[in-house]
Amino acid sequence: MAAGAGAFAWATFPAMPTRRVYCSATHRDGQLFVLGGCGGGGRALGAAEVLDLPAQRWTTLPPLPTPRAGAAALALGKQILVVGGVDVAQSPLASVEVYHVDEGKWEKKAALAQPSMGISAVQRDGAVYALGGMGADTSPQALVRVYEPAKDHWQPLPSMPTPCYGASAFLQGNKIFVLAAVSPLCTGGRQGKLPVTAFEAFDLETRSWTRYPSVPSRRAFAACAMADGIVFSLGGLQQPGPHNFYSRPHFVNTVEMFDPTQGVWSKPSRAVRMREKRADFVAGCLGGRVVAVGGLARLSWLGVQHAGLAQPTPAEPRRAGLQCHIPLLRELGKGNQSCPLDSVEGFSLSRKKWEPLPPMPTGRCSCSSCPAPSLLFVIGGVAQGPSGAVEALCLREVP
Repeated sequence: MAAGAGAFAWATFPAMPTRRVYCSATHRDGQLFVLGGCGGGGRALGAAEVLDLPAQRWTTLPPLPTPRAGAAALALGKQILVVGGVDVAQSPLASVEVYHVDEGKWEKKAALAQPSMGISAVQRDGAVYALGGMGADTSPQALVRVYEPAKDHWQPLPSMPTPCYGASAFLQGNKIFVLAAVSPLCTGGRQGKLPVTAFEAFDLETRSWTRYPSVPSRRAFAACAMADGIVFSLGGLQQPGPHNFYSRPHFVNTVEMFDPTQGVWSKPSRAVRMREKRADFVAGCLGGRVVAVGGLARLSWLGVQHAGLAQPTPAEPRRAGLQCHIPLLRELGKGNQSCPLDSVEGFSLSRKKWEPLPPMPTGRCSCSSCPAPSLLFVIGGVAQGPSGAVEALCLREVP
């Protein structure tokens, strides 16, 4: 049963010593590890910091051997594994590094066969599955590989039907569900990037892929979540198309749901759409609800100057590949300057209804997120420049 809207509250933690966006975060035994990311100049950082939640205190760790942003990070027992990402030159990385919590030091591990950023990673029974990514040529990849820590070895698995990077991946039973985010598009002899609607699942037992019906609508900067076995595709930025009257990209409050037992997507009525149109936001599941946190509603190129981040040039395609807010601003055009959203809403599956939840203390977009027991951490991102804020949506304690 979903918790009532009044059961939610925000916990504010001390700010990170290093302000950043596109950092990698993972939770382990009452500690929140935050690794790498980009600072105000858009360069990858080596900063590694850990927040002791009971003590409310940050500790600076030895820096990452390879500064990186947009990497995958997972906690494996007493080790923190960091995979891929981009380096200070904005080039995808093949390197893999492990932080030994007890020893307080980093160790290089077996590298990926190919450099890759925007990897989606999940773990099961101690093994790490890394899916998709973007290569050095900026092309999305269909690669799937599994890492066994005891053997320090990456084994290739059957490729994804649809190459993509920055995908959402959810482990449900013996299947990894993957909602593709970006796939190749060839136009005029040049390779660009296009949001795709592919929805596929990898069976860990048979090691085979199944294609499911595609997400009904094509949106960039959407967010995805899974609750009670139902997959949600939420919000985002919709491009003009032949079937709508918009002449410019526009934010949407779309809600589309997929039930694997029925094998179909449902696009609920207007009454089930999100209360706020938003993109580049955090989505998750907490207290039996799907939650949507922060993001952008409108912003113009004027906002780039306020954000304090450099505009990417054609010579820096990989930075835009991080799916940051900057290419989003470019698409929106001029006018309509506004700040990132602080609004939060939650969807009850039983009531089929969105309700407002307490707003974020610090409105932000492009945040990293990390689930923990009864908590959803929202980390860093962009407010008026790279943010050091660390806040968590949580369930109030019942007396």
